[in-house]
Amino acid sequence: METDYRLVDHEKPFRYREGDYDVTRGCAWTGPGCHLGCGVIMYTDADGKLVKCEGDPEDPWTDGRLCMRCLDVPEVTNHKERLQYPMKRDPKDRGKDIWERITWDEAYELITEKFMDMKEKYGAESVIFAQGTGRDIAAYITRLCWSFGSPNYTGLLSGQACYLPRIAGMAATTGHPWIPDAAQQFPERYDHPDYEVPEVMFIWGNYPLKSNIEGFYGHWVIDLMKRGMKLVTVDPKVTWLASKSELHLRVRPGTDAALALGMMKVIIDEDLYDHEFVDEWCYGFEELKERAAEFDVKRVSEITWVPEDLIIKAARMLGNAKNSTLQWGVAVDMTREAMPAGQAILALWEITGNMERPGGMIVAPEILSVAGGWGREVLGPEQEAKRIGIQDYPLYNFGFAVSQPDETVKTIETGVPYEIHGAWLQTTNPIACMGADPQRLYHALNKLDFIVVVDLFKTPTIAALADVVLPAQTFPERNGIAFVSGAQRGSTINKVTDVGECKSDMQINLELGKMWNPEAWPWDNVDEMYTDMLKPTDMTFEELQEVAPAYQPIEYYRYKTGKLRADGKPGFNTPTGRIELWSNFYNQAGLDPLPYFEEPEPGPTSTPELMDEFPLVMTSGARFWGMFHSEHRQIERMRHYRPWPLMEIHPETAEKYGIKDGDWVWMEGPMGRAKRKAKLTPIMDRRIVSCDHGWWFPEGDPEKFYDVFDLNINNTLPWIPGKSGFGSNYKSSICKIYKVQDGE
Repeated sequence: METDYRLVDHEKPFRYREGDYDVTRGCAWTGPGCHLGCGVIMYTDADGKLVKCEGDPEDPWTDGRLCMRCLDVPEVTNHKERLQYPMKRDPKDRGKDIWERITWDEAYELITEKFMDMKEKYGAESVIFAQGTGRDIAAYITRLCWSFGSPNYTGLLSGQACYLPRIAGMAATTGHPWIPDAAQQFPERYDHPDYEVPEVMFIWGNYPLKSNIEGFYGHWVIDLMKRGMKLVTVDPKVTWLASKSELHLRVRPGTDAALALGMMKVIIDEDLYDHEFVDEWCYGFEELKERAAEFDVKRVSEITWVPEDLIIKAARMLGNAKNSTLQWGVAVDMTREAMPAGQAILALWEITGNMERPGGMIVAPEILSVAGGWGREVLGPEQEAKRIGIQDYPLYNFGFAVSQPDETVKTIETGVPYEIHGAWLQTTNPIACMGADPQRLYHALNKLDFIVVVDLFKTPTIAALADVVLPAQTFPERNGIAFVSGAQRGSTINKVTDVGECKSDMQINLELGKMWNPEAWPWDNVDEMYTDMLKPTDMTFEELQEVAPAYQPIEYYRYKTGKLRADGKPGFNTPTGRIELWSNFYNQAGLDPLPYFEEPEPGPTSTPELMDEFPLVMTSGARFWGMFHSEHRQIERMRHYRPWPLMEIHPETAEKYGIKDGDWVWMEGPMGRAKRKAKLTPIMDRRIVSCDHGWWFPEGDPEKFYDVFDLNINNTLPWIPGKSGFGSNYKSSICKIYKVQDGE
C-alpha cells in the first residue's frame, strides 16, 4: 500500500496473543466517555469477555496514559444494567416502567411504520434527529436524518453552546478552526525539527487535566511545562494548573469578552502587536482598535473582578512572547454572546502574529470532513429550506447544517412554522444534561407522537419519553473509524467483544437507512461503509486497522503558500482572503462585525435589583474525574469517587449561610432550584458557587425519572440564545443557597 500518510512503527500488530489473553490495540472513541480517541490496548479472555483496558505506550498522543474512564471501561461494557435488547412500550404508558422486549426486526418495522406515516401525513421535517455531545456518530445520524428527508438535525442544547460557537466563529472570521500547537500533528511530537515549544500558553475557560476538548490532552501541558513553557490561567477557580501559572486571572463567569478586549487595548496602546502580520494578513484592524479603546483597564477590572495589574501583566506576557498559544474551552461558548467573546479572545493571538507558526495556533489538519455531517447532498434544497431557525438566525445559513435548538423547542410547542410529531434521540440524555429548563423540554417532547432513543443504559430521558429503545454498543464491541476533533489522524476502533443483542450506532443507522432510502445507503455492512468513507486516504478500513494511527503531512505558514484556500492563492479562506477582525460574514448576517461584551443576564450588573435575593454568582458544568456529562452514574467504581452532585463553596460563604461541609442544600435562581451537597473549599471565590451538571440517580425510581428534576442544575437556566443563535448562559447566573429540610 502506498500512501502519503506518516505512520507509527509499531512493534506488534494490532491484534496479538499474550499469555491467556487476546490483545487488541485500538482507539477509545465513545461511547462511553469523551471525544478524544485515546490509544488503548484491550484484553479479552477465552470466553471473549473484555477483562482489562490499558493505555497504548506506542501511541504518540497518549504515550500509554489513560484516565480512569478508559481504565474502567470493562465495568461499563459488562455492567448488569446495560441495555441488551430492543424494548417498546405503548405511548400512553410514557413515564411508566412498563416495557416489552422485542426483536430487532420488530423494532425496525415499528420505527419505520411510525416514521413513514408521519412523513406521509406531515412531511419528513416533522421528525427531528438529535444527538448529545460531539462524539463519533455525527456522520451517521446526519446521513440518517437527511436521507429520511428531514432537515432538522440538532442538539437539544440552548444556542448549541458547546464547541460549535467557537467553531462557527472561527470559520466565519478566519475560514478555519484553530487549535493550540502542542506538536500533536507529528508522530515524533516534540522532537520534530520544525517544532518550537510555546513561550507561554494561556489556558482560558478550560481545565485540560479533567476536560479534554479539540483532541487536546492535559498531560501535553505538563510535557510543555517541563520543556520551559509558562502558563497564564483564566479561571474563576484555583486549580492545580493555576497554582503553577505565572499569572492566574480569576475572571467573573461570563465576562471573558471584556477581559480580552481590555488586554487588547493594552497590547495596541503599548505597540505590542505584530505590525507586519496585521498589515499584510488582517482585515479591519483600525475598526478593532477603535472598539478596544472602549475597554480601559479600570473599567475591565470592575466588570471582570480581575485586578488591573494582572490584566496588564497578562497582556504584556502575550505581546512580548516570541510565540504563544491558547487552549480554551466551553466556558467561552456557555455565555449568551459567545460569538463575540470567542472573536475577541482569538483576536489577541491574531494581532500578535501567533497564527500558523510553530508553538502558536495552527489550522487543524483534516483527513475527513464528516464531523459536521455526511451526505447533506441527499437532502435537497426544498427540504433544506425548511430547517428550523434559519430565518431567525441567518448565521445558520453559512455552512452550519443544524436546526437552531431554541427555535426547535419553540416549534414543538407551538406548531409554527409546522408541527413536529416525532424524534430520534441518539447518544443524548437531554432532560438530564443538555436541555435548559428541563421540565419545559420534557413537556415539549412529551407532546410528540413517537420517540426513539438509542443508548447504553436506561436514562431519565428513556424513562420519561421513549416509546422504543435500541441498545447501543460500547467502543470495545464495535469497529469504527476515529478522526476525532482537533488535529485529525487516522485511527480505528476495533471490536473485541459482544454483549447481549447490542448493535453499534453505525450499524443501527445503516440498517434503518437501507430500509428508508437504500440509494443513500448502498453498503452491505459497516466495514464496507468505512472503506467508502476512507477513499480520500487510499486506504481500506482493514488496511487502516493494521497501520493506525496515520498522520497527515503538515507544515507551518500555509497561508503563505496557498494551502489554506481551495483556489490555491495565498491567504485565508475568507471573503477578503485575510483574517477578518471585522467580519463580513457577521455583517451579512445582520450581526455586529466586531467583538463586543454584553453582560450575562441575570447578573450583578445586568439585574442589580435581583442581587438582594440572589446574592451569589453561580457557574456550572466543570468536569470532574470519573464521569462524563450524565454518563457513569450507575458505574460503581466511578460513583465511588463522586457519589453525590456537589456544590463547591468557599468556607466563609458557607458559614454566612449556616451551611456545613456535606450538608444537602438547595441552589435556587430566579427560574428554579436544584439539590446539591455542599463541598467547602478555599479554591472558590467567596462570591461564586460552582455546581456539577448532568446528575440523576440510577438507583432511584424510574417512574420519578431517577430524581432528575430535583437534581438537574439546568432547572435554573432559560432557553435564551445569543443574537447569532449561538451561545447561552449555562455558566453564568445568580443564586441563593439554603439547607434542604427534612422530607424535601
